[in-house]
Amino acid sequence: MLLSSAVRKSLASPLSRQFMGQQSSLLGRTAISRATSVSLLDFNHKFQQQQQQQYAATKYFSSAAAAIQEEPASKPSPPTAAATKEEIPFVPSPERKYKYFQNVELTPAGVVIIRFDNPDKKVNTLSFALMREAQSMWEADIHSNSDIKSIVFTSAKESGFIAGADIFDISSVQDKSTLIPVIEEALNFFLHMQSKKVPMVAAIHGPALGGGLEWALWCDYRICTDSKATKLGLPEVKLGLLPGFGGTQNLPALVGIQGAMDMMLTGKNILPAKAKKMGLVDLVVAPQSLEKVAIETAEGLANGTVKKSKPKKKSLINRLIEDTPPGQSLMWSKVKETVDKNTDGNYPAPYEIIDCVKYGLAHPGMEKFKHEREGFAKLAATNESAALIGLFDGTTQMKKLSSDAEPIKVKKVAVMGAGLMGAGIAQVTAEKGYDVLLKDRDDTAVGRGVSYMTENWEKKCKRKRMTNYEFNTNSSRVTPLSDNTESWKRHFAGADLVIEAVFEDLALKRKIIQQVEEVTPDHCVFATNTSAIPIADIAAPGEEVKRSENIVGMHYFSPVPQMPLLEIIPHAGTSDEALATAFAVGNKQGKTCVVVKDVPGFYVNRCLGPILSEVTALVKEGVPLDRLDKAMKNFGMPVGPITLIDNVGVDVASKVSNYLASADLGVRMGGGDLSLLTNMVEKGWLGKKSNQGFFTYSGKKGKPTVGPEVTTYLREFTGGNTSDLSETDIQNRIVARLVNEAAMCLQDEIIENPVCGDIGLVFGIGFAPFRGGVFRYLDSVGTSSFVDMMNGYAETKGEQFEPVQLLKDYAASGKKFHGN
Repeated sequence: MLLSSAVRKSLASPLSRQFMGQQSSLLGRTAISRATSVSLLDFNHKFQQQQQQQYAATKYFSSAAAAIQEEPASKPSPPTAAATKEEIPFVPSPERKYKYFQNVELTPAGVVIIRFDNPDKKVNTLSFALMREAQSMWEADIHSNSDIKSIVFTSAKESGFIAGADIFDISSVQDKSTLIPVIEEALNFFLHMQSKKVPMVAAIHGPALGGGLEWALWCDYRICTDSKATKLGLPEVKLGLLPGFGGTQNLPALVGIQGAMDMMLTGKNILPAKAKKMGLVDLVVAPQSLEKVAIETAEGLANGTVKKSKPKKKSLINRLIEDTPPGQSLMWSKVKETVDKNTDGNYPAPYEIIDCVKYGLAHPGMEKFKHEREGFAKLAATNESAALIGLFDGTTQMKKLSSDAEPIKVKKVAVMGAGLMGAGIAQVTAEKGYDVLLKDRDDTAVGRGVSYMTENWEKKCKRKRMTNYEFNTNSSRVTPLSDNTESWKRHFAGADLVIEAVFEDLALKRKIIQQVEEVTPDHCVFATNTSAIPIADIAAPGEEVKRSENIVGMHYFSPVPQMPLLEIIPHAGTSDEALATAFAVGNKQGKTCVVVKDVPGFYVNRCLGPILSEVTALVKEGVPLDRLDKAMKNFGMPVGPITLIDNVGVDVASKVSNYLASADLGVRMGGGDLSLLTNMVEKGWLGKKSNQGFFTYSGKKGKPTVGPEVTTYLREFTGGNTSDLSETDIQNRIVARLVNEAAMCLQDEIIENPVCGDIGLVFGIGFAPFRGGVFRYLDSVGTSSFVDMMNGYAETKGEQFEPVQLLKDYAASGKKFHGN
């Protein structure tokens, strides 16, 4: 795989795991793929891992991957618009009076049960239309009914309570200030519910996120199930927003300021046991008991046998921190310090959340809710929120393949190669319910792969992210095999998909295909995890390859369990069914799949080459190393290019850049001097792994330094040149090379559309999520001005800056990549 893995920092953010994240999370960890030290994967992975440092305050884009709404949906109209053509008009009937709710049910004891049930979606979402209907239902059936003694809110869907606000309601509003009265109307409705003065219980199974949890916070009592599917959270920060239905005020009052800030600034999901411990819910029950217990609790609250929920009692230390002026001063100082460090000031939402909570503490009346909704509208109007919502929208769009072909039914997946890549692929495959065959050349090699998976699952168990039952179930799904296993051919006879993750050697890969085709059924799809060798070469019909149409590329990013991106690469002869199968399996593995053309470097790695070339050009001109790093970090990249090269390995960066320079990129790889890296490799300066790269690493916690030997080498390399190039020029030159190559990929149909391009580079190399990807970045700065800037560099620096034709066309027409 042309670039392999090697670092990973914990991130608590969507904007960095953002986007990742499981999602999105783009969390990483040290792992050198045995597949090859030349792997382009390494470069991506390191770049992406470093991205996670940038925003530990808000957890992705995973998380996918990562979000307020968990299910793709057609975009609804603004509050005043009529139903879209896709919507089926709702016609009330006695059996179903309301579209978004089942008919209310009143028990003999006076408990009314209100069940959310959106017929158009797999999950319930809090839309403008739902809120309007809720008000109508309340007035018609609830408010004036004196027989009602208490209320239970629950969901009729197995998929969950409310997965969050319908984010497209917000994005479809052009003038975001008009959201203020809409939110005020919703808030007044919650207050109106409370004015009935009967106990309200939220009975939660599955996700209660964003507006869903905010609805529950207005209730007097919260009960959730102990199901793995149940999670509670306020993830608005992941979309550059804040909780707008009272969440910034009601949550701190319930769980304390520190617990609330942790939830709102990270957007993290809270599982049932933790929710009970922190006071977010009052009771945790089995799913099958939820409604019965909720009704009994509502009865008890009405007759006084059950006490209303109260905020969890604070410990002495928490009272000192949260309830005294000196403690609050220290607390807010530390909160801001952490947000500053993890966001570099690029994400306004965390700061607005802090401001809302502080304002509410100082203004305990209704004014605090007004301040909150004004803050929400202000954030909704920011470029950062538009960018993050665009990424979220993009990930949902990419859950569907443009082809209508049906994938084959996959039950058993074989993974060839048990190194860290192969073992990682086997791990995520087993976790999603597939039977897995993990094969390597000998028992020792496959044993290392099994150990890798076992260690990862043990860590998950230790961190309460996996139960012992799940650990045992996942382990039982994996069958380790080697060349010495007499029955391996019999096992492979039942495989529906084989994923190869071995060394980057064409002859070896074709030999494996031959072995696999001899023992697998005709329908079996063969996927190669190469990141360098053209899929067409691997799949070329010949003595070794008979079922070329079943072969496709599946380019994972390392470490596989953490990285959300998967490039799927069909060759010209790949069948639609094979492509659909790879896409379906990738989706089920939890990956965001980008289909790309079979070219050198595919998409993500291809875009990295010109960056490496430009970095060597800047160094040649005498730009100081620390200035290069600082400039790109200030642009929003997770790490500077010099530190990145040291971290992934100078040898890896050298091989990658030289490989792409000899490919088909032509002048777009020009302008630099790759001998900068080649000579360093010859000197043994391989980067952090050898304690010497551009920087010297002492092994201590001190900051890496530029040593005297490197200083002398750079002086020789630059010919004594020095440069005081501005930070803006550094950023523009590096970003221009990246954007130009991405645009060329779109022009040459290497990627299908701008959405794929944005998602690929945010999830693949950590392009600043708050900018929304390269094409949204172009829309925001203006393609015309960007092309003018590139033309200026082309005149002074060379033809490597010549804008590709697509950029020129968009500049001339004023067209945007993402519509108006």
